Amino acid sequence: MPAPHPPEFRRRAVGLARQGSKPVSGLATELGISESCLRNWMAQAETDENGSASRLTSAEKKELAELRKKRRKPASLRWRMRFSNARLPTSHGRTSSQSNLPAGP
Repeated sequence: MPAPHPPEFRRRAVGLARQGSKPVSGLATELGISESCLRNWMAQAETDENGSASRLTSAEKKELAELRKKRRKPASLRWRMRFSNARLPTSHGRTSSQSNLPAGP
């Protein structure tokens, strides 16, 4: 996946496309991006400015990503805690929690 373009580049590309002096396909080619990429940027800019019932704004997307990241973190922590306490067999046939104990009579 190619590196994302800087926000300023996106804003300027959207501004040029909105001017309408060139077709979107020609402008996209000049800028070295695909037409669909430029159209997606235009749609997102429209949503960010005016809102939409069917699309999330950039701020909403960022918030959602952060919430998903926070939700994912505790689950992985629970998983690690669950298996860090597991008693694994050692080469002597005892579990790891028993391996420090003396062998007995």
